[in-house]
Amino acid sequence: MNTAAAVGVVAFGTGVGASARYVTDRYMTAKFDHSFPWPTLFVNVVGSFILGVVVAIVVRHGASTTLQLAIGTGFCGGLTTFSTFSFESLRLVTTQSSVRSALYIAASVGLGLSAAALGLTLGS
Repeated sequence: MNTAAAVGVVAFGTGVGASARYVTDRYMTAKFDHSFPWPTLFVNVVGSFILGVVVAIVVRHGASTTLQLAIGTGFCGGLTTFSTFSFESLRLVTTQSSVRSALYIAASVGLGLSAAALGLTLGS
């Protein structure tokens, strides 16, 4: 795959992933407590799981680079958000409690790693 095609595949996946993140954020914000960043936690865990599956399929089953670029780099990159995770962690520390922030950080990292490991296992 040439560079221009790869960029197009990544850009398409990113657009779909970012749109999915926006829709998820709007839906969850309307349904859940606004004081805890549930939408960001959700998309980051789901993205970690999907990336685990994609990596396992590409590495263990020889799936195409296009799949890795479109879903792994593009969709998961657009869906997940480290910058929002960082901002919301700081917001929790400064506006609420350090305990709530620590729980959010621990849940994000712990569930994200667990989801990625589960994805790797299921994708194998």
